[in-house]
Amino acid sequence: MSTQPVRVVRHADGVVELLLDDPGRGNALDLPTAEALRDAAAGITADPGGAVLLRAAGGNFCVGGDLRAFAGRADTSSYVHAVATAAHEAVRALHELPVPVVAAVRGAAAGGGIGLALAGDLVLAARSARFRLAYTAIGLTPDCGASWVLQRLLGPRRAADLILTNRVLTGEDAERWGLVSRVVEDDELDDTAYRIAAELAAGSAPALRAAKDLLRAGAEAPLNDHLAAEARSIAALAGGPEAQSAMESFLAARSRGRAPSAPPKEAAPQSVS
Repeated sequence: MSTQPVRVVRHADGVVELLLDDPGRGNALDLPTAEALRDAAAGITADPGGAVLLRAAGGNFCVGGDLRAFAGRADTSSYVHAVATAAHEAVRALHELPVPVVAAVRGAAAGGGIGLALAGDLVLAARSARFRLAYTAIGLTPDCGASWVLQRLLGPRRAADLILTNRVLTGEDAERWGLVSRVVEDDELDDTAYRIAAELAAGSAPALRAAKDLLRAGAEAPLNDHLAAEARSIAALAGGPEAQSAMESFLAARSRGRAPSAPPKEAAPQSVS
């Protein structure tokens, strides 16, 4: 059995798994765990594979900061600052990864666990998931990027509701609000999250990386600038050998009367512009 609170597992299909692996403590963030998370994320940055899967062992994703480690210390302020700084480096590294990040959340995601989960580009929640900021209930303020990302995902009113009142969202609530991408049954969470990560890892790396760049830039750029960036991106990819081969295969399958292999559920248009 591993004694490391955070592990990186590299799979042959290109999926790189970042696993919170301290279920007995609810994957809580004390300084050793935050530093292990920071170091694991840095290692993934050096070689992110084709997609990253962020998940946790046990019944809870991450219950946030380890209050037992925080309370009653002579140096509580400096200790909490060190924990937050290490955890923030991990969140920043995950946010800046060029490949897609899939996060899988079951049970409690509280405090810093929410900011960590929302570093995913796609976030899957089990029906058992419960999201609660909980900071102001114990006299603290958000960290791990929660006050930054929630406003961008939900708008200022809903972000304030979650941060100021510590409202609890179920997995279904989180999907309805737009906090997560989709909700799945608990016993399907790990398989579904891994399958999505594996499909992404097997996809077109240049297209996925460029699409992720556009998504990040689009959150801040004016429309005219972003339209120009989209035009440059699609043109550069269209002239490359991977897109040329994919388009030729698609057209050949259509001419033979067979459904194209991608996308799997709906016929794609024969031209996209």
